[in-house]
Amino acid sequence: MLFKSLLFAVVIVTIIGCFIHLHLNLTHLHSLAFHFTKPFSCLLFAPCSSSLFIPWSLIYMHCPSLICSRHLCSLLSQIAEQAGLHNHGQIGHLEGHYLLCSTKPGAGSVGRIKRQAVQPEDVLAGHPHVMWYSQERVLSRSKRSMAFNDPNYPKQWHLHNDVSKGMDINVTGLWERNITGQGVTVVVVDDGVEHTHQDIQPNYSPEGSYDLNSNDPDPMPHPDFHSDNHHGTRCAGEIAAVPNNSFCAVGVAYGSKVAGIRVLDGPLTDSLEAIAFNKHYQVNDIYSCSWGPDDDGHTVDGPHPLGKVGSSIHSTLCPAEGNFHFMFLLFFCRRGFGSIFIVASGNGGQYNDNCNYDGYANSIYTITVGAVDEKGKMPFYAEECASMLAVTFSSGRGSLRSIVTSDWSMQGGTGCTEGHTGTSAAAPLAAGMVALMLQVRPCLTWRDIQHIITFTATKCDSSADWKVNGAGFHHSHQHGFGLLNAWRLVNAAKVWESVPFLLSYQSSVIKEETPIVIYPDELILTWEVSAADLRQSGMETLEHVAVTVTVTHPCRGNVEFVLICPSGMTSVIGARRAIDRDNSGYQDWTFSTVRCWGERAQGLYTLKISDHKDESSDQCAAVGVLKERKLTLYGSSMMFSEVKERKRQELIQSAMSGRYLHSNFSLHCPPGLDLPPEITKPFTSNNLKFMLLLGCFALFWSLYYTLEVMMAHVDFRVLLCLPRRQGGHRGTRGRQGKGVEEAMTGDEDWEVEEQDSGVELQAVLDSDVKQPLASGEWLAT
Repeated sequence: MLFKSLLFAVVIVTIIGCFIHLHLNLTHLHSLAFHFTKPFSCLLFAPCSSSLFIPWSLIYMHCPSLICSRHLCSLLSQIAEQAGLHNHGQIGHLEGHYLLCSTKPGAGSVGRIKRQAVQPEDVLAGHPHVMWYSQERVLSRSKRSMAFNDPNYPKQWHLHNDVSKGMDINVTGLWERNITGQGVTVVVVDDGVEHTHQDIQPNYSPEGSYDLNSNDPDPMPHPDFHSDNHHGTRCAGEIAAVPNNSFCAVGVAYGSKVAGIRVLDGPLTDSLEAIAFNKHYQVNDIYSCSWGPDDDGHTVDGPHPLGKVGSSIHSTLCPAEGNFHFMFLLFFCRRGFGSIFIVASGNGGQYNDNCNYDGYANSIYTITVGAVDEKGKMPFYAEECASMLAVTFSSGRGSLRSIVTSDWSMQGGTGCTEGHTGTSAAAPLAAGMVALMLQVRPCLTWRDIQHIITFTATKCDSSADWKVNGAGFHHSHQHGFGLLNAWRLVNAAKVWESVPFLLSYQSSVIKEETPIVIYPDELILTWEVSAADLRQSGMETLEHVAVTVTVTHPCRGNVEFVLICPSGMTSVIGARRAIDRDNSGYQDWTFSTVRCWGERAQGLYTLKISDHKDESSDQCAAVGVLKERKLTLYGSSMMFSEVKERKRQELIQSAMSGRYLHSNFSLHCPPGLDLPPEITKPFTSNNLKFMLLLGCFALFWSLYYTLEVMMAHVDFRVLLCLPRRQGGHRGTRGRQGKGVEEAMTGDEDWEVEEQDSGVELQAVLDSDVKQPLASGEWLAT
């Protein structure tokens, strides 16, 4: 009994000693890690088998259990010594796995190993307990970041700016989480889309496309004299150019679908413009429009009568004047959540143009997007206006970089460009970012998108005229609510709760015959909106504020309109334009502003109008007159306190870390309206032309066949008045029962018929009609 106890104690002490020895070796390894070169790996021991793992080799050893238990440490030391290595103990927590390393060169170990006749590999290979080993090597590992083989992707500074950190749309983090716009279709309303382009074809949506200029389903751009019908293709590439195809560049929402509506390559009418904004509305989610009225500093234009027809029909939704096709799409499209319209603010900055004179950019139903250069400054071409919602990146002046995107390959095009410019390049970037938002939360309404932009846009230019309104939102006439940030937009969208329904209040039309005074004097007009006025609609807070005026003036560009909301927030809703010498004034024109977003709707609204006359111009000497005015408020039933609370809501702020993109977190999405599918015309003009040609061919074939059948049953001898064999025989039989006188008369008639070769068919038929009568007489006798 005593012997067994002593034996057991010896075994325990031996095991403990081995573990202490191994621990000391591991400690020694960590302390001398930087002094070793060519580390050979280690031994791995199991209860009855072991392995040796060295930085260049992995060695498995087989040993009896007795050896493994009693002589583990000495065996390791022997193997290491024979191989010219040092045992550095167990590898981490891998039981039975050990590291053998060579000494540093200064100790002469490496040189000694090289001079040895037997190399470490030879010792390990010949050892009776080594089953397998492998030489270690340095492994290549890279961080999980986005890398594309598209050759111009490194030049797409607007997607990842390595020169000026932070001056990009901040999208790569979303791509890493597989947020690429999947399930969303963006349609580019422009001069066509080269859908066979290798950057566009995989993401092309023929179901959402159409050519309104040629009236067929193919929006392929047509080569033109100036070679400028590449505009739509460039915009489409910005949105959805496919990655990793070793060609050109990458789109913002490269997982989305892109469609094309070709409408700008030909005469544009009111009806075509209206159709362009609702074509395939059940397929297309976002409409990207990088065009508008002329940016020449003296044009005032926008939706024409077809765009306004039907406003009264939808008065229960929005009693104020608006665009019918916008109202239709906003209510019926995307299962009732509304189509998203992204429009460029315009490129008339060098002419002091203002996007409040563009009826589409000035509309409450669109998202007006301006541009900044890669430094975050307003470019020379960009326009200002109070209705601008936000800005994103585009080209600048001089050496500042432009947008890199796909390009058409027609008329010598390379299929790729580094020179896409203007607000035309900014609007598609915004459309792509909205596509990313709709992927994570498809039930966002068109107004939710506007609200999220308002809440998440960031200030980008300290020199701009930033003002903070009564609800705490900062806005600039140059940059709207600020720079769009894809990361902030998508994270906020993920946790966003939809805003209440759109409400509106409209004052009565006030008739005026008031002269417009010359600056510095101002014509001051007010509207007092009381709680009683708003009670019927239930509006509490503002989104858009619109003023509609009719003004006569010999030089309308001299007139300036400034609106002051109840909070004191000032908006230049109608800026002066020096080169606008039009004498038609403003006929029922609506100016709008978003600078009062989130403020209380109740209160006093003030409109200031002034005439900045050019004293040197006789044309502008006459006095302008305000004919009529009207105020329209758009907002919701959201209380002012709710707006403030949502602005500082912890859920939205915490979402900016991306924590909800990593999880299955998702707010409930209502199913939307169960709307019937889009009713499409089964025949296009080309189909009808083909059907017409086919019908003409069928008609002529029918006529030919009919004539052939008729001619097959006609006796040409009768038509040519030739003797008929059948007819002569019948005539003889008829004359047998007649008298001599009748027979002679009949013979004379027959001779006359033979002599008259030009007799008509009617005469022949008359003679045939008489035969039955003669035959009847013969039968009677």
